Amino acid sequence: MVAPMEYTGRTQVGGAPQSRRLGTLTLHKLAVGPLDNNVYLLEGRDGTRLLVDAAADAPVITSQLLHSDGLDFVLTTHRHHDHWGALGEVVADTGAGTMAGAADADAIDVPTDRRLSHDDRIDLDGTELRVIGLRGHTPGGIALAFADDSGTWHILTGDSLFPGGVGRTTPETFGQLFGDVSTRIFDVYPDDTWVYPGHGWDTTLGAERPHLDEWRERGW
Repeated sequence: MVAPMEYTGRTQVGGAPQSRRLGTLTLHKLAVGPLDNNVYLLEGRDGTRLLVDAAADAPVITSQLLHSDGLDFVLTTHRHHDHWGALGEVVADTGAGTMAGAADADAIDVPTDRRLSHDDRIDLDGTELRVIGLRGHTPGGIALAFADDSGTWHILTGDSLFPGGVGRTTPETFGQLFGDVSTRIFDVYPDDTWVYPGHGWDTTLGAERPHLDEWRERGW
């Protein structure tokens, strides 16, 4: 079991994971090197465990998050290697099933058991996780959204939304990602929604919403 500590969302490589209880679901966040990737573990009320992005460092993920408690599923938010570099080893060690966006699955070296599309649902011991398709950073990028017992929403955004802007794109794909983030996240979820990005610290939609016009104008 991951040791509890105050949750700030400001994890750092080499530091301990942070954990927060969100009603019937518990979220753990860990930063791993060399690219400061965030790895998230979601635990349901009956003990089902879903890892989001098996990034880079399987021994650290195993020792800091998984311990000997097993793992049921690994979800990869998008095809970039830094987000699934440890996937093969984690799956081999745990036997966990794999999930990824349908358009990105073939670019991930580990076979994908369940290919996900926008508006799919994942049940985690009674907590509904919404799949949000966010195209542009990659063709099949996905985010996960869920509400805690108080009604507050939480979204794991991969590399599609960060504090300060959307994820890296080309001039040709910026409009697609900005459009998906705007219509599928900002137009749907309220300001108190907590955002957990694929790198770095957390934010909220309320902190980022005033800057949408700025992001659109600058094109990144």
